[in-house]
This record gives sequence, structure tokens and C-alpha cells, in this order.
Amino acid sequence: MKTHRLTLCRFAAALGLFTLSSTTTLAQPPALEVTTSFSILGDLVRQVGGDKVNVRTLVGTDEDAHAFQPRPSDARAIGASALVVVNGLGFDDWMTRLARSGGFKGQIVVASAGINTLAMVDGDDHGHDSHAYQHGHAHAADPHAWQDLGNAQRYVANIAAALALTDPTHADTYRANAERYNGELKALDSEIRAAFAALPSERRKVVSSHDAFAYFGQAYGIRFLSPVGVSNNAEPTAKDVASLIRQLKTEEIPAVFIENVVEPRLIERIRSESGTRVGGTLYSDALSAAGGPAPDYLSMMRSNFKTLHEALRPAP
Repeated sequence: MKTHRLTLCRFAAALGLFTLSSTTTLAQPPALEVTTSFSILGDLVRQVGGDKVNVRTLVGTDEDAHAFQPRPSDARAIGASALVVVNGLGFDDWMTRLARSGGFKGQIVVASAGINTLAMVDGDDHGHDSHAYQHGHAHAADPHAWQDLGNAQRYVANIAAALALTDPTHADTYRANAERYNGELKALDSEIRAAFAALPSERRKVVSSHDAFAYFGQAYGIRFLSPVGVSNNAEPTAKDVASLIRQLKTEEIPAVFIENVVEPRLIERIRSESGTRVGGTLYSDALSAAGGPAPDYLSMMRSNFKTLHEALRPAP
């Protein structure tokens, strides 16, 4: 009889522990629903939010945000989000309009807020030059601020602050994640600066498909030229292309680069007519798919750095 009572007590105790465990699990709040405009922002939010957030990204990997056409389902998804994160600087204005049309009433976070921006300008007649951002007639801010790892740290701080405000229960987690991640960004930033500083200045100039790398160029001492401006949808004139080809030959620019979101035919034409070699693929406005070399932001910046450095360093 005592054995029977003891067995019942043990069963009751075990049942109580199971019930407590189940109740605790059920009491955990669901992940915060966050919608971002494009894949690079999506990864930054995941790095800061960890398992406390569920991120939906509208413009996916290897896709061009300049050419994105939102669907009605995208507006509905945004309307159900707790937080919306955009780049700002004119890059994804469609996202803000989409959020409002979807009935979103929450906070729209501009990740680039506080960045020291570069102004887009009318360059001269030799295509688009990242150095021309310091001259000519200024228009609006260049939106590709994430191409400087220093700026990315500001993105991370803005995202962490917004997540903490929206979900104060996990504010300490968001801040700790942001601090850890910014440490990784600083380390890579230092590595890139040191590597490019060691290259001869005459080797540090390249041609890319469109004006997406002015921030990278300013931060790390690389001169970028391109046949078209900030938007991939722009069409270069024959005069621009011819002038750029002449400049490639005159300045003996080491390499031209294609981009993952841009049709490569124009760069191939420039390569063919100038005799300059293709140095590889750069990731400008989107991450690669999971199996590619740039599935997250840190990998993307490291991939761009290694691709450029390999093409620009003098032959042994």
C-alpha cells in the first residue's frame, strides 16, 4: 500500500513538472514579425533579433530592388507586421507607400538614419565616377550606404533601438546581439582598410556595372567608374560607353566587374572593346542565395573585398 501511495506521489510530482514546463513554453511570446525591403536589411535584422524575430523580406536574394514590383499580398503582409525596416535615402520609397496602403500603423524604421551621406551628382562625360561625387551638381543622397562597414554599424544600432522599443521585454538581448555583431563588423572593416592601403594607388581603380560602390570607394580608397548611375534601369549613352572605354585604356584600369543584380552584357562589351579583364562578380544591392559566396552581409562584404583585392594586387 505504501508503495502504491509512493508511486502515485511520484506520478503527481512528474505531472506537475510537465504541466509547469508546458505552461512556461506556452507562455513564451511569439517571435516579433518584422518586414524589410531587401535581403541585406533582412540579414541585419536577423543578426540583431536572433530567434526573437521572424523576418520577411520582400526583395529576395540576387534580386534588384530598383526593379521590384510589389504585389497586393506584400501590402497585406506588411500590414500584419509589428515593425517595418527600410533603407531610406530614396532607395525603397515604394516600401513606405506599400506599408501605408496595407494598413500598417506601426513604426517604420529608416535604417540609414544618421549616416553621413554622399551626394549623387552629374559627372563629366566619362561615365559615372565615384570620385565625381565630390564635384559637379548635387542631386540627392546616394542610397548605397551599407557598402561601408562603418555605416553598417549605424544601421545595426538603429535596428537594435527600434526592436528594443517595439519589444522591450527582449531589449537587453537586442542590445547584446548588436554589440557582438558590431564587433565583427569593426574587425572586418580594419582588415579591409589595411589590405587596400598596402596596394599601390595606381592599382586601386575599377569599373562596376552601376554606381553602387561610392561608399566602399570612399571608405577603402578604391576609385569606381561605371557606365550608368545609381539605378540599374538607367541606359548609358553610346558617348558615355565610348568615353569609359577610352579611359580604361588611358589609365590602364586593372579590371572590370559584373554585379549579381545587373545584366552582364554591357560590362562584357566594355571588357571586349577595352581589352580589360573581368575581375569577378560583386554583390551590390542583394545577397546571394544560401549556397553562394554572399548569403549574409558579412560574407557579402568579405566576398567583395577578396574579389577586388585579388584582381587589383600586382602580379607576383
